[in-house]
Amino acid sequence: MKTMIAASVLALLVAGAARAEVTDAQPSGFQVRHQVVIAAPATTVWSVLVQPSKWWASAHTWSGSAANLSLGAASGGCFCERLPNGGSVLHMTTVHAAPGQKLVLNGGLGPLQSSGASGAMTIVLAEKDGATTVTVTYDVGGYFRGGLDKLAAPVDGVLGQQVQGLKAAVEGR
Repeated sequence: MKTMIAASVLALLVAGAARAEVTDAQPSGFQVRHQVVIAAPATTVWSVLVQPSKWWASAHTWSGSAANLSLGAASGGCFCERLPNGGSVLHMTTVHAAPGQKLVLNGGLGPLQSSGASGAMTIVLAEKDGATTVTVTYDVGGYFRGGLDKLAAPVDGVLGQQVQGLKAAVEGR
């Protein structure tokens, strides 16, 4: 597993000077953290961040299209997805929104939705000299058959794709 994690970190470093790591992984939970510098002010990063349809990978949606994603960036808001035939998915709930500074979401992504596990995702934006450092931390705990530690590296990889998608969307790539 350490080899997979190291390869994931190396790939993200090469892809855009990002830092990524599984900071803790145990059967009862894990934490992953990603950090990337985006060449734009925090207000610009925020305006794209709250539109996941612009940066989330379609391959990591239930509907197959990121165009179906939305994010209510106010307490009680929904990171949701429209499904065909009137269906929907609530991925996470907004619990803290400070525009241009911090967004905290609670919930389980992907396979965590149908388990006894859930998480808190904290996204912090720190602007300096016209660029914004984005730090995304996802703390997951609870029950998952076989142990949550086995999901840490795959979740880290998927979250890394989304952080790189945000960077690319903001920087126009």
